[in-house]
Amino acid sequence: MHDLLVNQTGRTLQRDFGLSATDYSVLAELTRAPGDRLRIQDLAKVLGWEKSRVSHHLARMTKRGLVGREECADDGRGAYVVVTRAGREAIEAAAPRHVEDVRRLFLDHLTPGQIALLAEITDTVIAKNETSQ
Repeated sequence: MHDLLVNQTGRTLQRDFGLSATDYSVLAELTRAPGDRLRIQDLAKVLGWEKSRVSHHLARMTKRGLVGREECADDGRGAYVVVTRAGREAIEAAAPRHVEDVRRLFLDHLTPGQIALLAEITDTVIAKNETSQ
């Protein structure tokens, strides 16, 4: 089900906004962070990706002008990934349609009780997995 929904919403993101589903995930996490920026290792952790995967994907997004790199003042070896103006514009354009697609493809098919149960199950699984790491 997850793969089906990601593929369906990803096709719309790519076709209408030039963003892959992974581009959208990266931009969504960065724009949720204070100052629209995160350290690479923090972004990798939030996304649940290996650092090398994040680095490779960020390189592609940087070439397209969606994100940039900013040196970390308190750690000369570290850097932040930041959303550029183009990245901000891209996610702001895509987000309403993405939310609409998630509702249409997923939430609209569930009853309020099913949504509440899904939320309870999700919270339990996340809590159990966070404590085991």
